[in-house]
Amino acid sequence: MCKFCDSARQPHRAPADAGGASHNAAASPLPAGVGQSGRKTLIKGGSVLSMDRAVGNFAKGDVLIEGNRILSVAAHIDAGDAAVIDASGHVVMPGFIDTHHHQFETALRSVLADAILVNDGRPESGANYYEWMLQKFSLLYRPEDVYISELFAGLSQIDAGVTTVMDVSQIHHSPEHSDAAIKGLRDAGRRGVFGYFEGWGEKAQYPADARRIKAQHFASDDQLLTMVMGAEIYLPGYEAAWALGRELNLPLAMHIVGTFGMAPTFDALAEAGQFGPDCIFIHMTGMSDMAWKKAADAGAHVSLSVPIEMQMRHGNPPIQKCLDLGMLPSLSSDVECTMTADPFTQMRSTITLQRMFANDLALRGEDYPKLLSAVEVIEMATMGGAKGLKLDHKTGSLTPGKEADIILLDANALNVAPLNHVPGAVVTLMERSNVSTVICAGQVRKWQGALLGHDVGKLRTELEASRDYLLEKAGVPQDLFRA
Repeated sequence: MCKFCDSARQPHRAPADAGGASHNAAASPLPAGVGQSGRKTLIKGGSVLSMDRAVGNFAKGDVLIEGNRILSVAAHIDAGDAAVIDASGHVVMPGFIDTHHHQFETALRSVLADAILVNDGRPESGANYYEWMLQKFSLLYRPEDVYISELFAGLSQIDAGVTTVMDVSQIHHSPEHSDAAIKGLRDAGRRGVFGYFEGWGEKAQYPADARRIKAQHFASDDQLLTMVMGAEIYLPGYEAAWALGRELNLPLAMHIVGTFGMAPTFDALAEAGQFGPDCIFIHMTGMSDMAWKKAADAGAHVSLSVPIEMQMRHGNPPIQKCLDLGMLPSLSSDVECTMTADPFTQMRSTITLQRMFANDLALRGEDYPKLLSAVEVIEMATMGGAKGLKLDHKTGSLTPGKEADIILLDANALNVAPLNHVPGAVVTLMERSNVSTVICAGQVRKWQGALLGHDVGKLRTELEASRDYLLEKAGVPQDLFRA
């Protein structure tokens, strides 16, 4: 029997513009008082996966929040007159964290589904992502195109349970483009890290505009949005971005990809002692053992985009390299022009690939590493991201004192029931349709399958108009079945 409706009477459907609906019943009203200032909210009776060893997990437990903070996590909490969210039949856990997502590309989803990063000139390789996206499409973006893609991407990921993102917006062709990206991140209503990466054209002010951006938009750390400095080592004059980022006390984020021939420069930086805990290395494919050791010793972070790395010829995802060096990587979606940005795809790709390599060694009678477990890959998708983005004091686990970034996953759904193993169900069975409720810093952004506070139909129309504009300006016909 459905706990939100009498399913024996008649079937129900979520609103047409609800995004993903994890429950086939019409959403019941949000309980009075949830998210209101001065009012506590009790998430009651769910299977609590805290991702904090000191807190522990509970087959049936409660989470108490007040404002944007978690107050308590326990098997049973008596919270008096707190507003109550009934979490029975749900997994309650911290929201997922995506440490590398090019959100400005949302209007061009799957346009480059068969592309690779940089091809070798052979027709078998398919389209060249770098040429098409960064040298052709991106130059056509107006600030309004940036805004709608950023906003729609944020809402789509809230729908999938991602409560924090690092947006790698290589679209800073003018200060107006930068401000539009920040506004799109902010209007989505979730935690975000604005990645100030490069732009092109006569109005581009990268990297110098970082001073204005930080002063205008990121003067306080006590907000949902923070900032990192894009510091790509394949760009001429990258040293200026590194220096400015460190002057402004911003983490440095960059793509490190063997396909781009970065190894010599990366080795030189490693030998010069330039790595630090402020470095976020995305992909890290094809780098030397020496550079890897220097990165690990320096406390640098690695963001893996496993499906994209396999799909687009970045090189083999270095999952095992991170594990062997004792590094906790994070997971990231990368580019939706080629692959979906949902966290379940990232987790399943990571665990199956690592186990495939290990199992192959075992079958050949060779030594093999420990097989990655479901809870370990969830740690990458939560605490790995929080630590990498320097946000682990705020998010990544259900820890009293941290901000309430919490998701409820439907474990009664057809693709999960009966619930037998919480981490296993999350990683091996679930998908975005199981994401029932999403709370970002204490505010409910998705409720029983329906996004709140946005007219998704209207935004979809605006996104389609942006796509039409970009394709027309690029001279690319809208052929839904092109080879």
